Formats: sequence, C-alpha cells, structure tokens
Amino acid sequence: MRIGVAATPHVAIPTLEWLVTSPHDIALIITQPDRPSGRGQGISQSPVSKWADEHGIQIIKPNSPNDLVGVIDSLDVVITIGYGVLLPESVLKLPRHGFLNLHFSLLPLYRGAAPAQRALQNGETVTGVSVFQLDQGMDTGPLFTQLKLDIESEWRSYELLEQLSLLGPAAVADALTMIEDGLSPFEQTGLASMAPKISKAEAAIDWSQSCELIINKVRAFYPTPSAWTLWKGNPLKVTRIVKSYSELALSPGQIHCADNKVLVGTGNGEVVELLLIVPAGKSEMSAIAWSRGVHLLGGEHFG
Repeated sequence: MRIGVAATPHVAIPTLEWLVTSPHDIALIITQPDRPSGRGQGISQSPVSKWADEHGIQIIKPNSPNDLVGVIDSLDVVITIGYGVLLPESVLKLPRHGFLNLHFSLLPLYRGAAPAQRALQNGETVTGVSVFQLDQGMDTGPLFTQLKLDIESEWRSYELLEQLSLLGPAAVADALTMIEDGLSPFEQTGLASMAPKISKAEAAIDWSQSCELIINKVRAFYPTPSAWTLWKGNPLKVTRIVKSYSELALSPGQIHCADNKVLVGTGNGEVVELLLIVPAGKSEMSAIAWSRGVHLLGGEHFG
C-alpha cells in the first residue's frame, strides 16, 4: 500500500524504521512546521522531519489541515503517531482507507494527549498500544488491534514511551494486514477515561500527599515538564525518587540528610529518598551532591 505518515515526536521512529523495510511504500511524511526552541529560540526540526530528510522521503509541513487536500488523495492510508493536529472529517476521508492512529494506551482508557503519563500518575501496572480508525471524536474510533505491556516499577514516562514505541511496528503491521484482508475494525468497549495534556502547575509536588502519589507524579512527569518543588523560593525539579524505609519522623516536605541520602517527609508519615534533581538554571545532578553544595541544615523544608 502507498502510505503517508503524519507524525512529529521521536516515538514514531521505530514504526517508520519498520515501514521502510516492509512491502509498503512510504510515499509521504507529514509533520508540523519547524518551530523556535531552546533558550536561543533557534528554528528546530521535529525528530520525524530529521528522519525523513535522512531517508530521502518526501516531506510536507502544512500550516493548515486544508493544505493536505489534493496531496493525500491518492494514498491508500495515512498513519498518525503523535502528530498533534486535529483533522477535520473532510480531510480524514481523503485517503482510500482513511487515517489510522497509533495511540499509547489500551483504548478506551486514557484518551487524549498524555496517555502514558496519566497511566503512571495513576499507578497503573499494565498499559499498551492501540491502532484505530480516526474519526471526529477524541480517540473514539473503532479498533484494529491492541498490544499490552507490563509497566516496570522504575520506569518514568520517558522509559515507558520508549517501550511503547517499540510495540508500534507490530501493532501497525497487524492493522495494515487487516485492511488488506478486507477486515473491519471493531468498536471500543468498556469504561473510558481521559488523559489531558499536563500543565507545569499540576507538576508541583504537594508534600502533604502520600508517598505513593508523589513517586507516581515524579515518574509520570519526567522529562517534561518534570515534577518540581520550591527551595528557598526557586523551583527545583525532582527527576528520580524512591520510597525510603527509614523510620525517621519527618513532617511533610522536611528534609533530612544522613548516610549519603537526601530524605523528605510525606503526608502519610512515610519518607521518600531523592536521587536526582535539577536546581534552577543548572543541569541534573545527584540529590546528595546538591545537598552538599547548598550546605543543608537539619529541619529545612521544601515548598
């Protein structure tokens, strides 16, 4: 089949790598326009844009979905992976078999922009990927295939998304085979839930919450926007954290350094250990190195 791929982030790369070795023809890559990024606000290509250039595949960067009219009409199907643009029904109908989407959850669970992050935030131990037919709803279209993945306890959203992206090739291959065999997708069933985009404000750590909720937040929000707290009025990102079995009695947010560990009290009387942090204006470092640099005193608090 002649396929278009509408994608932006690096998690699309494993599926793209499979497609170029498959019997199918990647006729076109669609990605978002280059945008300013970083402190210098230099123009930056998306990971998918760079990949397309390296592989000599035609690429377009439409400013509007209407720019796709007359461009994708001859394609058999377009696969979207984190494209990040809502497409009108008039565009969805243009390819022969419409648009498929590779979504990083077991739909109808976690519909929306941040499915992997919200799964970690809620302490899920199993998730997966779904390939479905795009319609006008928010990830509501009928399903072609789903693959499950057990979530390892140390994974953050970065690691989870990497593992989910590796399921993409098999899931997309199954869906394309179903289309070639003339099989129809099946309707989503079960309880639906939403996975809205994450804001920087909600990434703030509330030390009065339980140890489990705080750890889940740190795992879920890494690397962007990263869970954070305040240290002497300045934001401090917390990028890796684990439960401590210390019997110290620490109030929520109270910091204690002992045995080369930085311990912090939480709201349920339990204690967490900070492993990696990012001070304002600095690079990631070990929490213990940071504590020595700021000369922590006993009884100081975050927040």
